[in-house]
Amino acid sequence: MQKTTLQMAASSPTAALPVSLADVEAARERIRGAVLDTDFDHSRTLSEMTGADVWLKFENLQFTASFKERGALNRLALLSPTERARGVIAMSAGNHAQGVAYHARRLNIPATIVMPEGTPTVKVENTRHHGAEVIVTGRTLEDAAHFARETAASRGLYFVHPYDDAAVIAGQGTIGLEMLDAQPDLDTLVVPIGGGGLISGIAIAAKARNPKIEIVGVEAVLYPSMFNQIRGETRAIGGDTLAEGIAVKSPGVMTEQIIRALIDRIDLVSEAALERAVALLIGIEKTVVEGAGAAGLAAVLSAPERFKGRKLGLVLCGGNIDTRLLASVLTREQAREGRLSRVVIDIPDQPGQLAKVSAVIGDAGANIIEVYHQRVFTDLPAKGTELHLVIETRDRAHLDLTLAGLRAKGYEVEIKGGPVGGAR
Repeated sequence: MQKTTLQMAASSPTAALPVSLADVEAARERIRGAVLDTDFDHSRTLSEMTGADVWLKFENLQFTASFKERGALNRLALLSPTERARGVIAMSAGNHAQGVAYHARRLNIPATIVMPEGTPTVKVENTRHHGAEVIVTGRTLEDAAHFARETAASRGLYFVHPYDDAAVIAGQGTIGLEMLDAQPDLDTLVVPIGGGGLISGIAIAAKARNPKIEIVGVEAVLYPSMFNQIRGETRAIGGDTLAEGIAVKSPGVMTEQIIRALIDRIDLVSEAALERAVALLIGIEKTVVEGAGAAGLAAVLSAPERFKGRKLGLVLCGGNIDTRLLASVLTREQAREGRLSRVVIDIPDQPGQLAKVSAVIGDAGANIIEVYHQRVFTDLPAKGTELHLVIETRDRAHLDLTLAGLRAKGYEVEIKGGPVGGAR
């Protein structure tokens, strides 16, 4: 994990902030019955792995598979009759879009959603399914936002900001109330940061309930936008991240004010850590979480010593991940764990050689997934060939045992590189 600590003082935590505990409590009453009070469950296995007492808030189980509908509904519910009749517009990489679209349809409010190019197909199609007009334009979220604002002005639509809006922040803060209602003695909350709406709302609620509670924000190392804002640094921002839901280049002005006042530090997590967290949540908790939703767990797994002995609340903030991407993440994690490996074996180009190699691998209890021969692009003599195999083993120790068996039979074996970032 590439990690940096951000310490922030808060002598009077919630004074003079744009959102109050009363706003969050009012939002809870406003959205009650239309948004799930999601499960907040203890994870025995993750607790054993990290040395912390880990509790998971399953916001990926909302109807739209994201916490975003809380803030969206609270904002929509506060619109005037005239604003409702004209309709709303939002820009989003997916989850805010679905939240606005779904609840706008429930409330009979026309909705237009602007989504940047590259938004996962599952999020685009789900948004259309909820009845919104979807416009895909702009290379970045900021480009989409500019287009959305221009469209709002030209068509007289109300612009529903995904994070820099007091009503949206208050709606997201209801998660903090639910976590502390369920487990009042939480020591630490670990929350992903994109634009900052989620962590701002949770911090307002949590610090008002317990000023001593530690709140840790998490950003992808490729998108340290809020970290840069707070620290005055200029770390590079951009790149293809698994956590596209928090891939924000320009965080909110309102959220920055709240984060400066209430957040204890921000951790940055690598892509490998995000992939590992997504895979573990499927393997251990049997729950599908997108990259942004797994960011909190990625931070804890990357530096367990910083959380050891503490009672942690982690927000699994979304579960909208493209199935192809999810399959890739799971396969890459198998490779990192030594459960799936690509090996090259030098063999004579003679009948029966593949059967002999297969027998050794089978005797070791391993399984061959893929096989092909390389006879042309190799430095071996013309009567030799490279046998390329993808083999499945239980773990790295089992892989070592299988390779030892092949070498004991006189075969030269080389392991080819796996996914980048395998070392954690």
